[in-house]
Amino acid sequence: MKTKDIENIELIFLSLDDYQELKEAMIQAYKTMPESYWQEAQIETLITKFSEGQVVIKINGQLAGCALSIIVDYNSFEESHTYKDIVQKSFNAHTDDGDVLYGIDVFIKPEFRGLRLGRRLYDYRKELCEKRNLKGIAFGGRIPNYHNYANTLSPKEYIEKVKRKEINDSVLNFQISNDFHPTKVLKGYLKGDKASNEFAVLMEWDNIYYEKPTKKATTKKKIVRLGLIQWQMRPYKDLEELMQQAEFFIDAVAGYRSDFALFPEFFNAPLMAVNNHMSTPDAIRELAKHTKAIVEKFSEFSISYNINIISGSMPEMRDGKLYNVGYLCKRDGNMERYEKLHVTPDEAKVWGMQGGNKLQTFDTDCGKIGVLICYDSEFPELSRLLADEGMDILFVPFLTDTQNGYSRVRNCARARAIENECYVAIAGSVGNLPKVQNMDIQFAQSMVFTPCDFSFPTNGIKAEATPNTEMILIADVDIDLLRELNQFGAVKNLRDRRTDLFELKKKV
Repeated sequence: MKTKDIENIELIFLSLDDYQELKEAMIQAYKTMPESYWQEAQIETLITKFSEGQVVIKINGQLAGCALSIIVDYNSFEESHTYKDIVQKSFNAHTDDGDVLYGIDVFIKPEFRGLRLGRRLYDYRKELCEKRNLKGIAFGGRIPNYHNYANTLSPKEYIEKVKRKEINDSVLNFQISNDFHPTKVLKGYLKGDKASNEFAVLMEWDNIYYEKPTKKATTKKKIVRLGLIQWQMRPYKDLEELMQQAEFFIDAVAGYRSDFALFPEFFNAPLMAVNNHMSTPDAIRELAKHTKAIVEKFSEFSISYNINIISGSMPEMRDGKLYNVGYLCKRDGNMERYEKLHVTPDEAKVWGMQGGNKLQTFDTDCGKIGVLICYDSEFPELSRLLADEGMDILFVPFLTDTQNGYSRVRNCARARAIENECYVAIAGSVGNLPKVQNMDIQFAQSMVFTPCDFSFPTNGIKAEATPNTEMILIADVDIDLLRELNQFGAVKNLRDRRTDLFELKKKV
């Protein structure tokens, strides 16, 4: 049929009234396999058990194609099963409590082929899978061109050549182009399928939106609101006054229903002013004495304001050594600690600061996150390791005195978002501290970066603050867009890595 002759295309649920037309369509679609059509009683049972899984496409009122499906408990199926097993079991195997949509038939009548109707049926199955929160779709796919190569190629070799476009198999090519991937060769799958030498390929499609059922009342959020605090360095008479300012910002971002509040690196540096008469190493060690009290107060704020707080970073003494650390204070009351792994030459030389040893992601009610303090963002291996652990959002609290230093953090953070298919939020301090040694001037522009693809801003910048001005920046990020990017992006940085040539792993 030509497109100019089409007046109406509709995808509707299969009705028992369609049976005779369905039977005739199957006979035409499977001419090489006589009597390969469903019995009326079987269709009636499928409709009764799972009407949503049985759909047809009609063109100008005429049945043009069909897709039949059931929901199964996938683990209950044998790895090597046949089509007969599926047909015989389909009436008993279907369960609304299953986890996989199993396709038991899909076809397009010969005169309607070439109109991409099969894609519509596959898209419907994917939408149904997502709607029912199933892990994915599976079915045994024919390889009808295999008989021409059976004497020289094993099924595995044949599949690999089809994937490399060295052999054309219209059925297998179509399935792969619709994001299905082969997982297993099924021997003796469909009796009488001479074109496939009775082989089939177990094809699977993964639902990236699948959420494992939980008995907890809470669920992970998909749209996450970030609150970035661009902190003004100014004199504070004591810790209480500094924490009043911190609470003001937490209250502000929480008022906008933010899920995270991000503070900059060394935001508490103004408290060193009172110790300016000391040597620089001694002054920062005095500052470290405030860290425990600040973290405890942040934890109280995270609960009372119902927000996850990333405390930026602070100096901390452990076993006589000075570290640059921060804390993730979760709104459920739990706390996690992170460390700056790469201290700058200035931190090491002037303060005697040590690099930490702990690198990890953190589970939150808004997905998995990572935190890299300032200079750490300039080492791509760190964020890649976090990405391998499933990181969705990378937070980078930073402190830079010059625009040169800021540009290094900004440009590296922007690259981290692209290469790791994640969001990156950076927050820094602005202003001057004339009475604090080694903290004279600050330059910052807080920002939220995204990957660069069709669902994201073309320049990879979701939101940006005004440079060198105290303010908060609020931005929403959609975690589901990262899943789509990973599977369907124009480029797939994580999936396309040549792990056959290199590997990256943590030593501790």
